[in-house]
Amino acid sequence: MIRVLLAGAGAMGRAWLEAIDADPGVELAGVADLDLAAARRAGPGLPVGTDVAALAAETGADAVIDVTVPVAHHPVTTTALFAGLSVLGEKPVADTLAQALSLVAAADVSGRLFMVSQSRTWNPQLFTLRAMTGHLGPVGSVSTDFHRAPHFGGFREQMAQPLLVDMAIHAFDAARFLLGADPIAVSCQTWNPPWSWYAGDACAAAVFEMTGGARYVYHGSWCSPGAETSWNGEWRVSAQGGTARWDGDHDPVGPAVDGPDGRHSGIGGALRVFTEALHSGVTPMGEVHGNVLSLAMVEAAVDSAARGRPVLIDDVLARAHEQAVREESRPEVRDELRSWTDVRVALRAA
Repeated sequence: MIRVLLAGAGAMGRAWLEAIDADPGVELAGVADLDLAAARRAGPGLPVGTDVAALAAETGADAVIDVTVPVAHHPVTTTALFAGLSVLGEKPVADTLAQALSLVAAADVSGRLFMVSQSRTWNPQLFTLRAMTGHLGPVGSVSTDFHRAPHFGGFREQMAQPLLVDMAIHAFDAARFLLGADPIAVSCQTWNPPWSWYAGDACAAAVFEMTGGARYVYHGSWCSPGAETSWNGEWRVSAQGGTARWDGDHDPVGPAVDGPDGRHSGIGGALRVFTEALHSGVTPMGEVHGNVLSLAMVEAAVDSAARGRPVLIDDVLARAHEQAVREESRPEVRDELRSWTDVRVALRAA
């Protein structure tokens, strides 16, 4: 039995409470939130607090599930790791790529597991699409069309790049998963139609060059009313041996393959993989070293749109590494970051 603390008692926290309750191998030990009343509502009768380290010491918890807002991911996760706790965190890994690199170093120094839950990647249909892709031979391109018209209100409608920063990481992470490849460069344009209710650019078109030579093409909009796509987007894999397609909601269309067993789906699947990794010691999909390049794709796409030209991922990683070293407050983490001579090599170290 893995005893966990839930950090963050908001809307996503409530969803994770359901996943914890449904998993017989997990026990909720307490709830941490800056709003203690919200924490008590989330975990009636359980210990609550504002500090995950103090609450862990009180409860004897083994791990933290961090579902705080992105700006809090770095401090909450760092505190948990150095309190001897493994962490399962909501996407994105951190608010910035520099903070994400800091968390990689913190996981290395502390020796604890830090896994990021990309819930839309934990989708049995996506696993089937990947199996189909493996039967098609060399891949030329993968494309995602994503068109929705959500009226969120609140902070998303005020962001400078709402689609890229808040949503596109799901597709970017899934593309890396499908191809078994990592990004090399990106060319991206963003814009905001006259009818948009967003302050920032709600539309984006990006082409990524991936290792192995394939291209990943993302075209998305958050102000596209009518004939909306799935929240997972619509996917097409074009390869030497044919094509596979997925509408994001139903079984993909392509060569016949054996599908996944379906045990691992959504946040419940991510939680199960996390606990299995704690028991087995096997590095899980989504471990922080492997997840960071998905966030790098987001920052590189934003950078390309701002500069009006293609951007190399390695240049984005190098700038983020320099920033991480400058901003790091823990001497042992700073020393670990300074020891990296190549960021990509450091990210493959797990």
